[in-house]
Amino acid sequence: MTTLPALVGITTVTGLATGLGALPVFFRSRVTHRVYDAALGLAAGLMVAASVFGLIIPGTEQGALWQVMAGVFLGGFGLLAGNRLIPHVHAEFKQWRGHGGADGGEPSIDDRVRRALLIGGAITLHNAPEGLAIGVAFASGLEEVALLLAVVIGLQNVPDGFAFAVPMADTGMSNARVLWYTLLSGVVPQVVASVFGFSLVSVAAGLFPISSGFAAGAMLAVVFRELIPSSHGHGHADAATGAFLVGFVLLVVVDAVVVV
Repeated sequence: MTTLPALVGITTVTGLATGLGALPVFFRSRVTHRVYDAALGLAAGLMVAASVFGLIIPGTEQGALWQVMAGVFLGGFGLLAGNRLIPHVHAEFKQWRGHGGADGGEPSIDDRVRRALLIGGAITLHNAPEGLAIGVAFASGLEEVALLLAVVIGLQNVPDGFAFAVPMADTGMSNARVLWYTLLSGVVPQVVASVFGFSLVSVAAGLFPISSGFAAGAMLAVVFRELIPSSHGHGHADAATGAFLVGFVLLVVVDAVVVV
């Protein structure tokens, strides 16, 4: 049986993978519109696949379908409600050359901060049920399943980190702080939730269906409200769509191979 310190170590490593997605902000002057849009499309495809195969389906296997669907609506409409409180603005890319000097129409720093908070909050939010799932699996004696789940979640955390870091970097925040906050967005919720799930498995197992649905709903909402519009505004919609399909298929294949 896996011990609590081992669980913390595993989920910490899984969460740290989020930081890999933030590394492109260190090279933003070399990233083109096409690469940027394709990367967002890839992240969107991975997130949609993770919502379905990593959260919704496992949720229905552990609880009733209505619980998961209720969670999806709560998460999705909760994200939209938050969007009304933090107004959405489609930020322009500006060739990743800092936060000044763009042509007319550049979003204000306040707009960028609102967008960063919205996307960052959704990414951080969905990391908690994933950690919960790992903790519940370990506490239930399903160690092989838990390890495979940790691998899949770790892979998914990389594009999650990218989706988190891009709007943060667009506010003019330093690279070091972007990397630090991105790491925290993955490590903290996944470790805390995994410990909760491990310690209170009976309660956590009952909450997993609705919490997984909630996370999936929030992820799907942020994909269609933020990532897809942002990846289709620079004339490279085909590249973004192709990358979306690659991301979706990639995570489905990885999930199938790892589970087998």
